[in-house]
Amino acid sequence: MRIEDQPAFVLHARAWRETSLLVEVLSQDHGRLGLVARGVQGPKKHVLRAALQPLQHVRLGAVLRGELAQLRSAEALDAAPRLTGDAMLAGFYVCELVLRLAPRQDPAPELYAAFADVRRRLDEAPLAWSLRRFERDLLEAIGLGLGFDTDGEGEAIEPAARYRLDPEHGPRRLRRDGEAADRTSAATGAALLALAADVPPEPADMASLRRALRGVLAFHLGPRGLKSWELAAQLSRR
Repeated sequence: MRIEDQPAFVLHARAWRETSLLVEVLSQDHGRLGLVARGVQGPKKHVLRAALQPLQHVRLGAVLRGELAQLRSAEALDAAPRLTGDAMLAGFYVCELVLRLAPRQDPAPELYAAFADVRRRLDEAPLAWSLRRFERDLLEAIGLGLGFDTDGEGEAIEPAARYRLDPEHGPRRLRRDGEAADRTSAATGAALLALAADVPPEPADMASLRRALRGVLAFHLGPRGLKSWELAAQLSRR
């Protein structure tokens, strides 16, 4: 299948053989694609290599046969965001999430739109809210979404209560004071309602939302976590 003039975001690129790259992109119409970019080394290929950097927005042409497509052309559609510090780590994180959770060649226009939005917001504050929205939208786009305004039993979320996010059944209210272990990874009802309404929660509620969504993502990722999580933990200990 020929793919022509396809907008896409570059997620990852690594060297392959002597002169080529293996590239992963999130495309508008075809979902995540794996591409082989042949013969991209050398001074005459500088523009092409620059277009294949992570977070770059490109228009590409390729021929898809089996698991990987052969890249035929790629041109940058804009300048990739220049990120430093936490924003750079966040950019690595959102790319890694898509790589690990989005299946290849499964069209997901909602995910493409969500990625475009979070990419635009990576150098804006508050960064945490942009990431929580993207996590929510990613799960929804790949068929793993949760409801955040009702619990797993269909009851309305109560702002003052705390909820554990069950990856398969949705929010479960914590009812006993003895559930200390669950409480540390539970979200406040106010945070869940804010996420459902697409309104930033209060700072304390935001922190609870991060921990709760981390548990859902970890469940779907399996035993191998994210390198961006490991890097963030290392940086926090310094």
